[in-house]
Amino acid sequence: MTPLLIQEFQNICGKENVWEDKVERAAYSYDAAVLDPVIPALVLRPTTQEALGRSVALCNQNGVPLTVRGSGTNLSGGTIPYAHGVVIVTNGLKRIVEINEADMYAVVEPGVVTAKFAAAVEQKKLFYPPDPGSQAVSTLGGNVAENAGGLRGLKYGVTKDYVMGIHFFDVNGELIKTGSRTVKCATGYNLGALLVGSEGTLGVFSRIILKLIPLPAHRKSMMATFPTMRSASETVSAIIAAHVVPATLEIMDQFTIQAVENFSHAGLPTEAAALLLIEVDGHPAQVEDDAARVETICREHGAEGVRVASTAAERDGVWAARRSALSALAQLKPTLVLEDATVPRSRIPEMIVALEEIAKQYDLTIGTFGHAGDGNLHPTILTDKRNSSEWKRVEAGIEAIFDRALAMGGTLSGEHGTGIAKARFLAKETTAGTILYSRRIKAALDPNNILNPGKIIGE
Repeated sequence: MTPLLIQEFQNICGKENVWEDKVERAAYSYDAAVLDPVIPALVLRPTTQEALGRSVALCNQNGVPLTVRGSGTNLSGGTIPYAHGVVIVTNGLKRIVEINEADMYAVVEPGVVTAKFAAAVEQKKLFYPPDPGSQAVSTLGGNVAENAGGLRGLKYGVTKDYVMGIHFFDVNGELIKTGSRTVKCATGYNLGALLVGSEGTLGVFSRIILKLIPLPAHRKSMMATFPTMRSASETVSAIIAAHVVPATLEIMDQFTIQAVENFSHAGLPTEAAALLLIEVDGHPAQVEDDAARVETICREHGAEGVRVASTAAERDGVWAARRSALSALAQLKPTLVLEDATVPRSRIPEMIVALEEIAKQYDLTIGTFGHAGDGNLHPTILTDKRNSSEWKRVEAGIEAIFDRALAMGGTLSGEHGTGIAKARFLAKETTAGTILYSRRIKAALDPNNILNPGKIIGE
């Protein structure tokens, strides 16, 4: 990075928003994935749309790789910088530009924190359902780039289901607008769908148009305890088979229950072998009916107890405890590897058994929790990466998890993306032709390969 080029970035972003110091750059050398850090050559924090577009164009003109990041909460290495490249941080672009109550959409900048946005729309009795576990710090731009999911994916889907349009800068710094503010839009190619989940490899988001829906009138949360993970997972399948669609249907094994309780002191039943956390929402009459049906199904499948949250505080406490699962497990060992291999919902009981077999085969400690209702489990391996022999078993175990999920008709990732961590496994799930087609798209939109190189499809 030449002094002249650094000066040009300072002219665009302001000197205070261009960070050269090694300590400052090191803070952006990693994300939430267990991957080796890479210190970028420079960190930029544009605070205007113009500065963002000009920064992208200047990178391309000088052949400088760039990686855009929000809070870096992704778990697949999607925001690990490229060596000698630039990191563009979006937390200077954090305006909620518009919340349109009549047409139920919002326009936001990419650096808006997810939970703050959700709270802002709820004040207007509207609802933005995607709720990644990291929503307290994750950004909407990052959510769209990774096609993030969350606890409500079962009923409400994931981020892609709420993206109505994206404005982004192409590699030349030209502003491209996709989608619209209308419920229906059938004009031209669906470029927005291509951008969602592209992990910053095809363009740099400047604004996002998000769909909103009415805030559910009523909610009811319950906790069901089971004697085995198998009985809990079979109950998940039974609930879905009964055509009851809870807003949230989460599972936890005993290892995770104990870790969460020690961490959050939320009153979870640590003696239970497995736990289902369930929430139904909607019209009050429908909520009461669904809750009754769910409780009946749980008891028919061996639930040892079903407890319904009686107050809002109790409800919030249970869900806060669930959201703390990753942090709780992270306290137990130096290294935590959280995966999100996903299987068809009817195969959840098989996948639970497979995870137990893999843990035994490779002598690994695996805590399992996740969004069982949509088939998206989070087997979490607790280890110490400094132990090389153990780490080899971890890597073998990770591949075994993916292999078993794919053999069941599943996918490498339900919500965490591909990034660097899963790029080498991509050929296991898709065809050589699909990868080639993806590389042609990348080459057409980014001929100099400066937009987050190495992610998803590798180099």
